[in-house]
Amino acid sequence: MRYDCGMGIVYLLLPYILQGTAIVHCIKTGRNWLWIWVLIWPGIGAIAALGYVAIEILPDLFRSRAARSTARGLKRAVDPFADLRRYENEARLAGNVAARQRYADELVRHGRYEEAIEQYRQALTGLYVHDPNLMLGLSRAQFGSGAAGAARSTLEELFRHNPEFLSPEGHLLYARALEGEGSVAKALEQYRSLANSYPGAEAAVRYAQLLETQGQRDEARKVVRELLDQARIAPGHYRRAQRAWLDAAERLAG
Repeated sequence: MRYDCGMGIVYLLLPYILQGTAIVHCIKTGRNWLWIWVLIWPGIGAIAALGYVAIEILPDLFRSRAARSTARGLKRAVDPFADLRRYENEARLAGNVAARQRYADELVRHGRYEEAIEQYRQALTGLYVHDPNLMLGLSRAQFGSGAAGAARSTLEELFRHNPEFLSPEGHLLYARALEGEGSVAKALEQYRSLANSYPGAEAAVRYAQLLETQGQRDEARKVVRELLDQARIAPGHYRRAQRAWLDAAERLAG
């Protein structure tokens, strides 16, 4: 009985809550002040609030980056191969570098590394023979296929021909490729230089993980504890985005 009474009060107050929220949003976002007069008009305020939400708020939500990301996620959940088919058709029909790169990138996302390597190699010709983004994509596909040495070689060629190209992802991939082919000392050196500069927690965690496998547990703990200390004062969106790596750091910190 008490629950029913409480819900009844909520339903009675809901139109006024919606009306008040719309008025606050209108003022804070600098919308047309005519809305306020309509929203406070006796008898139609709640209906006007619904109209305000539909006209002023929902379009902004659907234009936002988060909404677009959500829409892409839903589309991929329903048909995960839709983009792959589209990019494959574009690469086949257009045959230009941009189309091949989009197709190759999507192949990598689906774990079809050998096919991606072929597409990157076809794109790496002429004016684009040393294109840094294509070479980075190629190295990513090579590493994914298990060819750590080939990925390392491609990245060294990329750095040699594009000394001005700065890529934290490329630098981290280079460290991982060195580790993958057994060049532990060189990998540790690369991870060390990335640990405090990489825009995310992955590099520091991978550095600590490799230190631990080499029996340097105290140093590994020091690295992850510094990372966790920095994460505690970082913005919330950083901690949310890096949650998996921060969890791995907590496990290493013991």
